[in-house]
Amino acid sequence: MVNVTYGQLSAGSTDGSLVMNPLGTDIIATIGGTPSAFDPGDVAFVLACAALIIFMLPGLGYLYSGLARRKNALSLLFISMVALAITSFQWFFIGYSLVFSETGGTFLGDGLNVGFRGVLERPVPESNGKLPEIVFAMYQMCFACLVPAVLLGAAAERSRMLPAMIFIFCWTTLVYDPLAHWVWSVNGWAYKWGVLDYAGGVPVEIASGTGGLAYSYFIGKRRGYGTEMIVFKPSNVSQLVLGTVLLWVGWLGFNGGSCFAASLKAALAIFNTNLAGSVGGITWLIMDFRLERKWSVVGFCTGAIAGLVAITPAAGFVGAPAGALIGLVSAAVSNLCTRLKNTMRVDDPVIMTGLFAQSSVAANDGFSQIDGGWLDHNWVQLGKQVAWACVGLSWTFVVTYAIMFVINLIPGCKFRATMEAEIVGMDEVELGEYVADYAYHERDLEGNYHPEGRDPDECDRNGNDGERGRDRDGDEYDKPSSRTRMRTRVADAVGSRSRTRALEVRETDDGLEMAERPRGRGLQPQPLPDRHVARAVHDVQEETTGSEQSQETVESKSRLA
Repeated sequence: MVNVTYGQLSAGSTDGSLVMNPLGTDIIATIGGTPSAFDPGDVAFVLACAALIIFMLPGLGYLYSGLARRKNALSLLFISMVALAITSFQWFFIGYSLVFSETGGTFLGDGLNVGFRGVLERPVPESNGKLPEIVFAMYQMCFACLVPAVLLGAAAERSRMLPAMIFIFCWTTLVYDPLAHWVWSVNGWAYKWGVLDYAGGVPVEIASGTGGLAYSYFIGKRRGYGTEMIVFKPSNVSQLVLGTVLLWVGWLGFNGGSCFAASLKAALAIFNTNLAGSVGGITWLIMDFRLERKWSVVGFCTGAIAGLVAITPAAGFVGAPAGALIGLVSAAVSNLCTRLKNTMRVDDPVIMTGLFAQSSVAANDGFSQIDGGWLDHNWVQLGKQVAWACVGLSWTFVVTYAIMFVINLIPGCKFRATMEAEIVGMDEVELGEYVADYAYHERDLEGNYHPEGRDPDECDRNGNDGERGRDRDGDEYDKPSSRTRMRTRVADAVGSRSRTRALEVRETDDGLEMAERPRGRGLQPQPLPDRHVARAVHDVQEETTGSEQSQETVESKSRLA
């Protein structure tokens, strides 16, 4: 039974023993005859910061949703929220024990706290004894939930949901948990070596970025990416802004709560976080304006996130000037490296911590003692930070790829969606729901995008439904019916298919099924949930076959003549 009361502990006047004043407001927990005092203000502060981190999960979903095409927007919101649920269970079941068990080794924790056994009132050394274990575990769980959600932005528009959900559990157990144990547990080898990682430079930023890179390499590029066939543009910039706002607010709790107390260090960490995000957003905005002569909302949001990411491992170790510089450099380098897909995090801030970390700044919480970085003439710290970043990057990439390779071998758990699913969209194929009703009525099937205005010949090719409309130049045209538009889009998509494969539709007891068949092999049907799309493909195939047969007939007659 837990012995908990309220009061205030103070040293005795003669023998130095602890005396409890019952009029105090501290939480007093007695374990094995030894009392421990917890400040309710610190507990409330850390729990509030944990709640702010939870807001980052829908923030990520809205950010990714706004950047994706509308037919895939809801699937990214879905996977962000599912990551919260799956990782919360994993953390309760085995994750916390693997990372922070009291009797863990230098490489990984043990099973002492499996199922949260004994996780309640013990003062944890990672917080200098200022927090009870249940509060500390709750806060660290929010970190764990965020990382796979960040990573799965790489799954956009082409990854199936079932293998992604299995991946979340496995990846958190085999990648995130070891990295977090190494640097945040008092038993971890990186912690003992003196690596400085305030709020997740490697377990959060490098792990999510490198894991996303491995995920992207494994499932391949999006269909048509890098060609003129499909235009990849944000479907909803307002959702992108909403996601950025939620992330920005959550980041204040993300970095502020990592002090594990309401202290001067927490205030400085929160200030540095906001400053780096602001400088990053302004930097990216100006660099884009230099080329486009327009103020880009997407550019500002991107730069702000770059600054927030960069300050994370250094927020509690550097002063405000260094925080502003980190935001500026990270946004500038990321902007210049956009062609390299900044998923690689080439401007990694863990290394910058080795340059700008100061022991005087870290000591603002009243108990942290570090050797600092180059500003404190601790020259070896940079080498430690570089080595730690390399270890985290290598471990993450190799283990992530191995996890995906194994899951992909399980029947029914192929990561890559079919080509038909990519054409129709992950929302319809995987979820059967849509981000909004217009995403259903005006489907974003491929092959019908005219950036300079509607093709005036489109109505002649497709027919019309008797309605009139105006194109971007103000000219009137006949609106094609929804079915006709769909058939045109599917026809364009089918026409881009390799000649070695074919689409076929056949009648079954359950309705129409669309199949992808390599020529000369057996038919392997792939059901598509929307029968109208299947019928459109069927009609297009019949028309194509008919035109080919007609052409062959003409050629045969010509040869006979």
